[in-house]
Amino acid sequence: ATTAKPQSRGVKTEKGGGNGGDAPLRHAVAAAAALLVVAADCADASTTFYSSDPNLGSARVVFQTNHGDIEFGFFPHIAPKTVEHIFKLIRLGCYNTNHFFRVDKGFVAQVAAVVGGRTAPMNEEQKKEAEKTVVGEFSSVKHVRGILSMGRYSDPNSASSSFSILLGDAPHLDGQYAVFGRLTKGDDTLRKLERLPTRREGIFVMPLEHIEILSTYYYDINVESCEAEKSILRRRLSESASEIERWRRKCFV
Repeated sequence: ATTAKPQSRGVKTEKGGGNGGDAPLRHAVAAAAALLVVAADCADASTTFYSSDPNLGSARVVFQTNHGDIEFGFFPHIAPKTVEHIFKLIRLGCYNTNHFFRVDKGFVAQVAAVVGGRTAPMNEEQKKEAEKTVVGEFSSVKHVRGILSMGRYSDPNSASSSFSILLGDAPHLDGQYAVFGRLTKGDDTLRKLERLPTRREGIFVMPLEHIEILSTYYYDINVESCEAEKSILRRRLSESASEIERWRRKCFV
């Protein structure tokens, strides 16, 4: 079953003459500059994964985690109510500061429910949407690697905001859990997650390291200009600025 329940590393600075202590800050600035180059080319170096699936709509969502980016698209004609609900949660920023509470190699990587899973407080609109449940939209789409499938309790209509990314084929889930999308880029990130050490707690295999969803953004692949990439760049640079400030406070204040 994929029913969800919610659940530092030390930094070395370079030593030596001159401004060796500024190394972390320089590295963060360099990382931000590298993002500029990527966005200027309107390209993404992430691994493409079944992005030509005919069921996919044009919307794309990216979860930026502390282990890399994960991009996925939706199946609006297969699970329209589920897609509408999850996409609204994403547009409201509800998955920011949430995490993957479960990584079972060859089976699933599961995102925690927004209520109880994210660390940042929610406003009233976010709470209202996060507390909603959606009717079970079960289909004939197979649970194979890369598929997105809603988590739920025993009630077939109890899915809220927790969902799994399949890490392998799981035919026993077919027709039992609502499939609403699939991975389009970031299989390399999933493989990193699968290599993390884990512990077992009942039916759940859980990572020992916190896998945080730092931020999320979305765009439309049918946009024929670089507007989508500009939006992505602004969001990524915002994250880089936060990282620079974090280094500054840790190492220089």
